Amino acid sequence: MQRRRLITPSERNTLDPFVVATGDARPRDQRDLMERPFFSLAKAKRVVPILYEAGDVRVEVLAVQEHGMATIWDADVLIWAASQIVEAENLGLRTSRFLRFTPYQLLTAIGRETGARDYKLLKGALSRLQSTVIRTNIRQGENWRRHQFSWINEWEELSRADGRVEGMEFVLPDWFYRGVVDRSLVLTIDPAYFRLSGGIERWLYRVARKHAGRQPGGWLFDVPHLHEKSGSLVRVSDFALQLRRIALRQPLPGYRLRIEREGRRELLRIVPVSPSAAPVDKAVDAIGISHAALSGFRTQAVSGLRTHAPQLSLWPETTIPGLNLESNRESNIVGRARDVENLIRSAARSLDAGVTKTKHGHGPQASPVTSFRKSSLTADDTSNAPTPPRSRKPGGHT
Repeated sequence: MQRRRLITPSERNTLDPFVVATGDARPRDQRDLMERPFFSLAKAKRVVPILYEAGDVRVEVLAVQEHGMATIWDADVLIWAASQIVEAENLGLRTSRFLRFTPYQLLTAIGRETGARDYKLLKGALSRLQSTVIRTNIRQGENWRRHQFSWINEWEELSRADGRVEGMEFVLPDWFYRGVVDRSLVLTIDPAYFRLSGGIERWLYRVARKHAGRQPGGWLFDVPHLHEKSGSLVRVSDFALQLRRIALRQPLPGYRLRIEREGRRELLRIVPVSPSAAPVDKAVDAIGISHAALSGFRTQAVSGLRTHAPQLSLWPETTIPGLNLESNRESNIVGRARDVENLIRSAARSLDAGVTKTKHGHGPQASPVTSFRKSSLTADDTSNAPTPPRSRKPGGHT
């Protein structure tokens, strides 16, 4: 087994690794990334920079010719990372910006396949995330201070002699990490988001989740303002046409779209409905590649204490990497005991249910193993304002 050095070791020498083991983290997104143009919405390579200003908020996104700008599909990696960090902290585990994981964990969690091609596409996504440069003054206090960073500071893969990738690790920028550990800056999202195939509809869902939340009246947007917030390179008229087509299909999980008019102005109203449990669109394309249909979001993920087999030999300090034994022994001992107790209770409930069905003639006794089912994931509620707010036009703070 050999390590392929893609970068010069730096921050990883000073940061304690957060070794990911759970696959059951609820999908979570970072608020700042949900409403502003940080990513390309196109599957074709984009090198044209994004320059966005609204009031005292400024965002610049720069790309290099070799890799192109990070796309909204590449952003699934950041959603996964945020989800794992928040889930671990909810369990009392110590986290850091330095993540260790298997590609299998990441790909299955975001609804991708796990073949050799998908691993290669994942590495392409990581390269775009690292090479894309962000300049912004968001969360920089009263004084205008420009913060410059990339979505991933550095990354590395662990591969065998035959080229098979066994593990990966990357370092997140401090700006993103601080925006995740601050719970007020994170929102849960519908798992069906990963199945949205279009860049604009993916971006629209994130805007809807950030602004409309669960407000009964939803949120009303001016279409030209939405166009500016998206960072899209298409003309406003073409952007409006795409919005109308999306509104006809209604693909967004948990939200309905409605085109409205006020005189000559075209508006888009986004209204919350019940979270989606059914397919919302065709299968999502592979990371960064167009017209490559996959099977969509997986309904079952790796359990909290069950990892993909190759991971067990990656880092010998622990056979259950997600427990982070060296950094948080006490909470992990409690976590182990709780997991065992929950397993016993689940098995007992399954057996009881099977016996009851047999007594009433409803079928054979259920197996305690095959009776386990995952609960559905839904988005958290936000505010419940009685009247639908209107998105500010450029010149405001949104």
